[in-house]
Amino acid sequence: MHAKEQPDVGGKSLKKSDKHFYFKLFLSTFQLSAFTFGGGYVIVPLMRRRFVDQLNWIEEKEMLDFTAIAQSSPGAMAVDASVVLGYHLAGIPGALVAVLGPVLPPLILLSFISIGYNAFISNVVIQNVLRGMTAGVCAMIIDVVLDMGCSVLKQKSVLSVLIMAGAFIAVTIFQVNVVLVILTCVLVGLIRSKKASQQEGPHALS
Repeated sequence: MHAKEQPDVGGKSLKKSDKHFYFKLFLSTFQLSAFTFGGGYVIVPLMRRRFVDQLNWIEEKEMLDFTAIAQSSPGAMAVDASVVLGYHLAGIPGALVAVLGPVLPPLILLSFISIGYNAFISNVVIQNVLRGMTAGVCAMIIDVVLDMGCSVLKQKSVLSVLIMAGAFIAVTIFQVNVVLVILTCVLVGLIRSKKASQQEGPHALS
């Protein structure tokens, strides 16, 4: 098994080693968007399988970081995650290429559906298909939650586990606004980073 190649600033080493880098980036994000139903966290395991397991472009921890950034940003999850991924790999050109992939499939599909929307939505077959897809999406979201939760537990960080459990309880039981939960987590993360940098300072001087 080959070690993963870490791209330098702007992803230059990655682009040099793969002549079809931009085409693969566009095609990968396009396929993920075209064959993914439900959006949101449904796309996370598919992105991880493609970019972490198959292409070896990023680490699993980076995928979790991208997911957190995408969820905290306005807009569709798939688009936000693709933009962050593209920018991480190849700067602004990578972000521009990556944003086209997840946007084009729904744009094309909805353009056709809008022409005959009434006939489409009232079709019994279509309604049953959508019900079945809804059940499948729920199962995939549960799988993503369990997978991401296990990844947090593997870090063996008490604070990370407490944040995860606290956020779940706040949203599920106490119905706290998700925006407030995200802002609180951001604040905790900033405090944590500041304390870590202060602790590294004296060690660096010594």
